[in-house]
Amino acid sequence: MTAAGAGGGRAQIRRNSLREQIADALRDEMTAGRLPAGRNFTVKEIADVYGVSATPAREALVDLAAQGLLVSEPHRGFTVPEFGWRDFLEIFEARTLLTDNALRHLDDRVERYDWSRLASLRRRADAAARAARTGQLDVLVGCDLRFWQEAAALLCNDRIADYLGRLRVQSWMFAAPHLRGGELAGLGWDRHGELVDRIEARDRVGAHRIVNDYNLFTVELLARLLGEPLEGVAVLRLLRDPPPPAGPGAAVPEPADPGPAAAGPGRVPMPRFVPPGRFARPSRPGSGEPAAGR
Repeated sequence: MTAAGAGGGRAQIRRNSLREQIADALRDEMTAGRLPAGRNFTVKEIADVYGVSATPAREALVDLAAQGLLVSEPHRGFTVPEFGWRDFLEIFEARTLLTDNALRHLDDRVERYDWSRLASLRRRADAAARAARTGQLDVLVGCDLRFWQEAAALLCNDRIADYLGRLRVQSWMFAAPHLRGGELAGLGWDRHGELVDRIEARDRVGAHRIVNDYNLFTVELLARLLGEPLEGVAVLRLLRDPPPPAGPGAAVPEPADPGPAAAGPGRVPMPRFVPPGRFARPSRPGSGEPAAGR
Protein backbone atom coordinates (compact mmCIF):
# COMPACT_ATOMS: atom_id res chain seq x y z
CA MET A 1 0.00 0.00 0.00
CA THR A 2 0.43 2.08 1.99
CA ALA A 3 -2.98 0.69 2.80
CA ALA A 4 -3.76 3.88 4.69
CA GLY A 5 -3.89 5.52 1.30
CA ALA A 6 -5.79 2.75 -0.45
CA GLY A 7 -6.84 3.70 -3.92
CA GLY A 8 -3.48 5.22 -4.78
CA GLY A 9 -0.65 3.60 -6.74
CA ARG A 10 -0.49 -0.15 -6.81
CA ALA A 11 2.03 -1.69 -4.45
CA GLN A 12 4.47 -4.25 -5.77
CA ILE A 13 4.13 -7.75 -4.33
CA ARG A 14 6.47 -10.63 -5.12
CA ARG A 15 4.60 -13.59 -6.56
CA ASN A 16 6.29 -16.40 -4.62
CA SER A 17 3.76 -16.33 -1.75
CA LEU A 18 0.96 -13.84 -2.20
CA ARG A 19 -0.81 -14.71 1.02
CA GLU A 20 2.29 -14.23 3.16
CA GLN A 21 3.51 -11.19 1.24
CA ILE A 22 0.21 -9.36 1.66
CA ALA A 23 0.03 -10.29 5.35
CA ASP A 24 3.62 -9.10 5.88
CA ALA A 25 2.97 -5.81 4.09
CA LEU A 26 -0.15 -5.09 6.13
CA ARG A 27 1.58 -6.12 9.36
CA ASP A 28 4.40 -3.67 8.64
CA GLU A 29 1.91 -0.85 8.04
CA MET A 30 0.08 -1.54 11.30
CA THR A 31 3.23 -2.06 13.37
CA ALA A 32 4.69 1.28 12.32
CA GLY A 33 1.42 3.06 13.02
CA ARG A 34 0.77 4.00 9.39
CA LEU A 35 -2.49 2.03 9.46
CA PRO A 36 -4.24 3.64 12.43
CA ALA A 37 -6.61 2.00 14.89
CA GLY A 38 -10.13 1.92 13.53
CA ARG A 39 -9.05 1.80 9.87
CA ASN A 40 -11.49 -0.46 8.02
CA PHE A 41 -11.03 -2.17 4.66
CA THR A 42 -12.62 -4.92 2.60
CA VAL A 43 -11.15 -7.91 0.82
CA LYS A 44 -11.83 -6.22 -2.54
CA GLU A 45 -10.00 -3.07 -1.47
CA ILE A 46 -6.90 -5.01 -0.44
CA ALA A 47 -7.03 -7.14 -3.59
CA ASP A 48 -7.23 -4.00 -5.76
CA VAL A 49 -4.42 -2.23 -3.93
CA TYR A 50 -2.03 -5.15 -4.30
CA GLY A 51 -3.22 -6.21 -7.74
CA VAL A 52 -4.17 -9.76 -6.77
CA SER A 53 -7.30 -11.87 -6.77
CA ALA A 54 -9.67 -11.96 -3.82
CA THR A 55 -8.48 -15.37 -2.60
CA PRO A 56 -4.93 -14.51 -1.37
CA ALA A 57 -6.17 -11.13 -0.08
CA ARG A 58 -8.88 -12.83 1.98
CA GLU A 59 -6.47 -15.50 3.24
CA ALA A 60 -3.98 -12.85 4.37
CA LEU A 61 -6.66 -10.86 6.20
CA VAL A 62 -8.03 -13.99 7.90
CA ASP A 63 -4.50 -14.95 9.00
CA LEU A 64 -3.96 -11.52 10.57
CA ALA A 65 -7.34 -11.68 12.30
CA ALA A 66 -6.44 -15.10 13.75
CA GLN A 67 -3.28 -13.51 15.20
CA GLY A 68 -5.27 -10.74 16.89
CA LEU A 69 -3.88 -8.09 14.53
CA LEU A 70 -7.18 -7.40 12.74
CA VAL A 71 -10.84 -7.58 13.74
CA SER A 72 -13.20 -9.39 11.37
CA GLU A 73 -16.57 -7.62 11.25
CA PRO A 74 -19.53 -9.16 9.43
CA HIS A 75 -20.61 -7.12 6.40
CA ARG A 76 -17.90 -4.52 7.12
CA GLY A 77 -14.66 -6.29 6.30
CA PHE A 78 -11.66 -5.99 8.61
CA THR A 79 -10.65 -3.29 11.08
CA VAL A 80 -7.34 -2.41 12.77
CA PRO A 81 -7.91 -2.96 16.52
CA GLU A 82 -7.50 -0.20 19.06
CA PHE A 83 -5.25 -1.06 22.00
CA GLY A 84 -5.45 0.98 25.19
CA TRP A 85 -3.04 1.25 28.11
CA ARG A 86 -4.56 -1.74 29.93
CA ASP A 87 -4.24 -3.81 26.76
CA PHE A 88 -0.59 -2.84 26.47
CA LEU A 89 0.13 -3.80 30.09
CA GLU A 90 -1.36 -7.26 29.51
CA ILE A 91 0.67 -7.69 26.32
CA PHE A 92 3.77 -6.46 28.16
CA GLU A 93 3.20 -8.82 31.09
CA ALA A 94 2.79 -11.88 28.86
CA ARG A 95 5.85 -10.92 26.82
CA THR A 96 7.97 -10.39 29.93
CA LEU A 97 7.06 -13.72 31.52
CA LEU A 98 7.76 -15.71 28.35
CA THR A 99 11.15 -14.07 27.84
CA ASP A 100 12.04 -14.50 31.50
CA ASN A 101 11.36 -18.23 31.27
CA ALA A 102 13.53 -18.62 28.16
CA LEU A 103 16.53 -16.93 29.77
CA ARG A 104 16.28 -18.91 33.00
CA HIS A 105 17.55 -21.98 31.12
CA LEU A 106 20.48 -20.31 29.36
CA ASP A 107 23.16 -21.92 31.53
CA ASP A 108 21.63 -25.35 32.11
CA ARG A 109 19.99 -26.29 28.78
CA VAL A 110 22.43 -24.86 26.26
CA GLU A 111 22.04 -27.86 23.97
CA ARG A 112 18.39 -26.87 23.41
CA TYR A 113 19.30 -23.56 21.77
CA ASP A 114 20.15 -22.96 18.12
CA TRP A 115 23.64 -21.51 18.39
CA SER A 116 23.99 -21.37 14.60
CA ARG A 117 21.87 -18.22 14.77
CA LEU A 118 24.43 -16.22 16.77
CA ALA A 119 26.05 -14.53 13.74
CA SER A 120 22.69 -13.46 12.37
CA LEU A 121 21.59 -12.30 15.82
CA ARG A 122 24.68 -10.10 16.13
CA ARG A 123 24.04 -8.50 12.72
CA ARG A 124 20.48 -7.75 13.73
CA ALA A 125 21.70 -6.38 17.07
CA ASP A 126 24.01 -3.93 15.28
CA ALA A 127 21.19 -2.79 12.99
CA ALA A 128 18.73 -2.38 15.88
CA ALA A 129 21.21 -0.38 17.96
CA ARG A 130 21.96 1.96 15.02
CA ALA A 131 18.23 2.46 14.44
CA ALA A 132 17.69 3.31 18.11
CA ARG A 133 20.45 5.93 18.00
CA THR A 134 19.27 7.58 14.79
CA GLY A 135 15.62 7.60 15.86
CA GLN A 136 13.99 6.79 12.52
CA LEU A 137 10.79 5.17 13.74
CA ASP A 138 10.00 3.00 10.72
CA VAL A 139 13.55 1.61 10.64
CA LEU A 140 13.59 1.18 14.42
CA VAL A 141 10.35 -0.82 14.46
CA GLY A 142 11.54 -3.20 11.74
CA CYS A 143 14.99 -3.71 13.24
CA ASP A 144 13.65 -4.19 16.75
CA LEU A 145 11.14 -6.82 15.63
CA ARG A 146 13.73 -8.71 13.58
CA PHE A 147 16.27 -8.69 16.42
CA TRP A 148 13.87 -10.06 19.03
CA GLN A 149 12.46 -12.55 16.54
CA GLU A 150 15.96 -13.91 15.96
CA ALA A 151 16.69 -13.95 19.70
CA ALA A 152 13.46 -15.83 20.42
CA ALA A 153 14.25 -18.35 17.68
CA LEU A 154 17.66 -18.98 19.25
CA LEU A 155 16.41 -19.23 22.83
CA CYS A 156 12.93 -20.74 22.57
CA ASN A 157 10.82 -23.35 20.90
CA ASP A 158 8.99 -22.38 17.72
CA ARG A 159 5.60 -21.90 19.36
CA ILE A 160 6.91 -19.53 22.02
CA ALA A 161 8.92 -17.63 19.40
CA ASP A 162 5.81 -17.27 17.23
CA TYR A 163 3.67 -16.05 20.12
CA LEU A 164 6.35 -13.63 21.30
CA GLY A 165 6.49 -12.22 17.77
CA ARG A 166 2.76 -11.52 17.81
CA LEU A 167 2.99 -9.86 21.22
CA ARG A 168 5.79 -7.58 19.99
CA VAL A 169 3.78 -6.60 16.92
CA GLN A 170 0.85 -5.71 19.18
CA SER A 171 3.21 -3.73 21.45
CA TRP A 172 4.42 -1.65 18.51
CA MET A 173 0.86 -1.18 17.22
CA PHE A 174 0.14 0.51 20.54
CA ALA A 175 3.42 2.39 20.93
CA ALA A 176 4.26 3.63 17.41
CA PRO A 177 1.42 6.19 17.10
CA HIS A 178 2.51 7.77 20.39
CA LEU A 179 6.13 7.97 19.25
CA ARG A 180 5.54 9.18 15.70
CA GLY A 181 6.31 12.84 15.20
CA GLY A 182 8.54 13.14 18.25
CA GLU A 183 12.33 13.45 18.41
CA LEU A 184 13.54 9.88 18.85
CA ALA A 185 17.27 10.19 18.09
CA GLY A 186 19.15 8.77 21.06
CA LEU A 187 15.91 8.02 22.90
CA GLY A 188 15.72 4.31 22.10
CA TRP A 189 17.27 1.40 23.98
CA ASP A 190 20.52 0.39 22.25
CA ARG A 191 22.11 -2.40 24.34
CA HIS A 192 21.32 -5.17 21.84
CA GLY A 193 25.01 -5.95 21.28
CA GLU A 194 25.63 -6.36 25.02
CA LEU A 195 22.78 -8.85 25.20
CA VAL A 196 24.27 -10.92 22.38
CA ASP A 197 27.61 -10.92 24.22
CA ARG A 198 25.95 -12.28 27.36
CA ILE A 199 24.00 -14.92 25.43
CA GLU A 200 27.13 -16.06 23.61
CA ALA A 201 28.97 -16.32 26.96
CA ARG A 202 26.06 -18.41 28.37
CA ASP A 203 25.84 -15.74 31.08
CA ARG A 204 22.27 -16.21 32.24
CA VAL A 205 22.41 -13.63 35.02
CA GLY A 206 23.96 -10.98 32.76
CA ALA A 207 21.54 -11.65 29.90
CA HIS A 208 18.62 -11.66 32.30
CA ARG A 209 19.66 -8.30 33.73
CA ILE A 210 19.96 -6.69 30.28
CA VAL A 211 16.57 -7.97 29.10
CA ASN A 212 14.98 -6.74 32.32
CA ASP A 213 16.57 -3.35 31.68
CA TYR A 214 15.05 -3.32 28.18
CA ASN A 215 11.59 -4.19 29.46
CA LEU A 216 11.72 -1.61 32.24
CA PHE A 217 12.96 1.01 29.79
CA THR A 218 10.05 0.28 27.45
CA VAL A 219 7.22 0.40 29.95
CA GLU A 220 8.61 3.39 31.86
CA LEU A 221 9.13 5.38 28.65
CA LEU A 222 5.57 4.82 27.49
CA ALA A 223 4.12 5.50 30.93
CA ARG A 224 6.01 8.80 31.02
CA LEU A 225 4.93 9.82 27.51
CA LEU A 226 1.28 8.97 28.17
CA GLY A 227 1.11 10.15 31.76
CA GLU A 228 0.01 6.70 32.91
CA PRO A 229 0.73 5.21 36.37
CA LEU A 230 2.70 2.01 36.90
CA GLU A 231 1.50 1.34 40.44
CA GLY A 232 0.03 -2.12 40.75
CA VAL A 233 1.82 -3.59 37.71
CA ALA A 234 2.91 -6.81 39.44
CA VAL A 235 5.35 -7.94 36.75
CA LEU A 236 7.62 -4.96 37.49
CA ARG A 237 8.69 -6.77 40.67
CA LEU A 238 10.06 -9.57 38.51
CA LEU A 239 12.06 -7.10 36.41
CA ARG A 240 13.56 -5.29 39.39
CA ASP A 241 14.52 -8.37 41.41
CA PRO A 242 17.76 -10.20 40.59
CA PRO A 243 17.39 -13.61 38.92
CA PRO A 244 17.83 -16.67 41.14
CA PRO A 245 21.34 -18.16 41.29
CA ALA A 246 22.35 -20.75 38.70
CA GLY A 247 22.93 -24.43 39.27
CA PRO A 248 20.94 -27.15 41.06
CA GLY A 249 22.87 -26.73 44.31
CA ALA A 250 22.80 -22.95 44.50
CA ALA A 251 21.09 -21.36 47.46
CA VAL A 252 17.92 -19.48 46.67
CA PRO A 253 17.41 -16.33 48.75
CA GLU A 254 14.31 -16.21 50.92
CA PRO A 255 11.71 -14.20 48.99
CA ALA A 256 10.04 -11.21 50.53
CA ASP A 257 6.28 -11.29 50.98
CA PRO A 258 5.02 -10.58 47.47
CA GLY A 259 1.68 -9.27 48.71
CA PRO A 260 -1.74 -10.04 47.30
CA ALA A 261 -0.90 -8.90 43.77
CA ALA A 262 1.51 -11.76 43.13
CA ALA A 263 1.25 -15.52 43.42
CA GLY A 264 3.09 -18.65 42.44
CA PRO A 265 6.56 -19.94 43.30
CA GLY A 266 9.11 -17.48 44.64
CA ARG A 267 8.70 -13.92 43.46
CA VAL A 268 7.33 -14.64 40.01
CA PRO A 269 3.89 -12.99 39.65
CA MET A 270 1.29 -15.02 37.81
CA PRO A 271 -0.14 -13.42 34.66
CA ARG A 272 -3.69 -12.13 34.67
CA PHE A 273 -6.13 -14.30 32.75
CA VAL A 274 -6.58 -13.07 29.19
CA PRO A 275 -9.95 -14.25 27.83
CA PRO A 276 -9.97 -15.87 24.37
CA GLY A 277 -10.13 -13.21 21.69
CA ARG A 278 -9.00 -10.51 24.13
CA PHE A 279 -7.02 -8.77 21.42
CA ALA A 280 -9.49 -9.45 18.66
CA ARG A 281 -11.71 -6.58 19.80
CA PRO A 282 -11.19 -2.86 19.43
CA SER A 283 -11.23 -0.97 22.71
CA ARG A 284 -11.38 2.59 23.88
CA PRO A 285 -7.89 3.96 24.73
CA GLY A 286 -7.11 3.30 28.36
CA SER A 287 -10.40 1.54 29.10
CA GLY A 288 -9.92 -2.01 27.85
CA GLU A 289 -13.61 -2.03 26.95
CA PRO A 290 -15.04 -2.45 23.43
CA ALA A 291 -15.33 0.75 21.48
CA ALA A 292 -18.85 1.94 20.92
CA GLY A 293 -20.33 1.19 17.55
CA ARG A 294 -17.81 -1.48 16.59
